[in-house]
Amino acid sequence: MDQRNFTRITTIQLLGFQIPENIKCLVFFLFLILYCVTICGNLLIITLVSYSKALHSPMYFFLSQLSVLDIFLITDILPNMIGTVWVNKTIMTFSECITQFYFFTVTESSECCLLTVMSWDRYLAICKPLHYALKMNYQVCCILVLLCWILGIFVAFVYMLATSKLQFCGPNVIDHFFCDFDPIMQLSCSDTTIARLELTILGVIVVIFPFFTIFVSYSYIIVTILKIPSITGRQKVFSTCSSHLTVVSIYYGTLVCVYLTPRRGQTQTLNKLLSLLYTVVTPMMNPIIYSLRNKDLKKAARRLINHLLKICFSKEFKFE
Repeated sequence: MDQRNFTRITTIQLLGFQIPENIKCLVFFLFLILYCVTICGNLLIITLVSYSKALHSPMYFFLSQLSVLDIFLITDILPNMIGTVWVNKTIMTFSECITQFYFFTVTESSECCLLTVMSWDRYLAICKPLHYALKMNYQVCCILVLLCWILGIFVAFVYMLATSKLQFCGPNVIDHFFCDFDPIMQLSCSDTTIARLELTILGVIVVIFPFFTIFVSYSYIIVTILKIPSITGRQKVFSTCSSHLTVVSIYYGTLVCVYLTPRRGQTQTLNKLLSLLYTVVTPMMNPIIYSLRNKDLKKAARRLINHLLKICFSKEFKFE
């Protein structure tokens, strides 16, 4: 028999990671530094793309929008998580929990779509170079980004609509570091079958279909690259999409493990660690991966630093 307390819950306790007392300060400052690095790294990408005319291209425009989404995502998740580490739990209202889940869904869904758009951009640039300038102009780029946001908002709205029809009567404890779909469903004393079915259908639309599109795009890209006669030419072309391929592999790999694989035999700790990868680690790694592998971004960063140093010291200072 279900032993739940059938009183409508108004507050939520997030347990987060149960950190031993002797390393609590270390983990707290580690996550705090990680948050600062992520925000600074993604702001740097946005600044470089805006500042440097050499980066005014569709690929870098989409990259700057990816950084915007990463800032929204980690700001939605990490501050509460840092507080949870310090006091072993975070107490929030139920409406705050739902709001966190809403913005999480918007950013995750939009990011899935944006990564798909970025793969299509690379497909056109490499496989259809003569049509690239015509098909991927500034207006088209803006429309594609807007559609990514609209789809993300729509998916989140459907989830909210499904959640609003459920009754939540406890317990009010979530063994996670943020308000995700499955932990919220576990608080419901209603039948969640329809809500979970909607999750599966939308998961196919937002995760599986974009992943399949990316897979097909890169299949054509790889075939085109292999047709290039020189090794240097192959390396040069592949370098323009290797960063995106790395990000996609990490991002979709963890999403599939968390949402689209059977939960049997999967511990809650493992689920938290996998969730940590795509909610916290990936937003931090994105600017690092793109910066390390991209010469244009490195050049733009050097120019920006030179410019700032000239302003600060009122004289020419070449940064090497």
